[in-house]
Formats: sequence, C-alpha cells, structure tokens
Amino acid sequence: MTMQTDVKSAHLNVSGQMVVSRARLKALISMGTATAGTVNFWDTTTAPVAITYGRAGTLITVTLAAHGLLTGQVVGLTFGPDGSSRVGTNGNYAVTVLTSSTYTVTDINSGTVTAGTAGTQGARWLMSMDTNTASDVITLPIPGEGVLAVDGIYCQMTNQTGVTIFYG
Repeated sequence: MTMQTDVKSAHLNVSGQMVVSRARLKALISMGTATAGTVNFWDTTTAPVAITYGRAGTLITVTLAAHGLLTGQVVGLTFGPDGSSRVGTNGNYAVTVLTSSTYTVTDINSGTVTAGTAGTQGARWLMSMDTNTASDVITLPIPGEGVLAVDGIYCQMTNQTGVTIFYG
C-alpha cells in the first residue's frame, strides 16, 4: 500500500458542512474554549436536528416532532448530559417507532436519564470528541484509512474556537 498524497483540509469556526462528497476523515485539530465542549462529526449534507430523550436501563426514548422515520431505519444520535453523567452512547441506531413524534433505540450501555434531556439526530454519526476547560489544542490522528463518510462531513461543535480536518 502506498501513502496517500492527495490529503485536503477544511476549517470552520462554527458548526457547518466541511466536505460535500465521499471522503475519509483522516485527522482533526480542535481548539476549545474556557468551557468544556464537544465536536461531533456526521456523514450528511444537511445539518443534524435537536431532539430530546429519556432513558431507562438500555431503552432510550427519543422525541422529535414529525420525525418521519419507519421502524428499522438507522439514524445517528448524540446524547447530551443531564447532570448525572449517565448519558446515552453516541452512535448509529435502528429505531422502533412508537408515534409520529417518538421512537426508541436500544443502547449497549445502561443508565437512567430524565426525559427532556437534549441530544441530536443526524443521518449517520461518524465520531465524537469531548474537550476540556483549558482552551487546549487537541490533535487527533485517525488510524488506518480513516473514518469513511459516504455523503459528506458535517461538523457540529459546542464551545470550540475552531476545528480543522484533514481528509482524502
């Protein structure tokens, strides 16, 4: 195998689209703020949407008005903390539709989270990273061939000064 020489980069200071094509996320550089934050990467060309959720054991119930999903469809989910640090596990989940505004997923971990806690739903979750409160610069190389995004790379960030990715 030869070394890839056509690696490109993209930079954002706010959440947004970084790549609109098939690409492999190879590395990232993030600079936080004095407040802890997160960086979530999605395989999509549209912005992820806000959800609320609650959790009992491994069952997570998601609320999103007019979600339009069918049982068995897979969505990407990220879960915000409720103060107990027992959030859901970010990832891609097959849904079981309950109503036009609610569905459930089964987490691989267990916990309890109060209904109404904030989260995000996107087409396909790629990866997440938390940042500390020290305004540190974090450089994260991704091993192997990188993380494959089929449609594009969308970066969702909170409490970040900026994010740069390297992709190919």
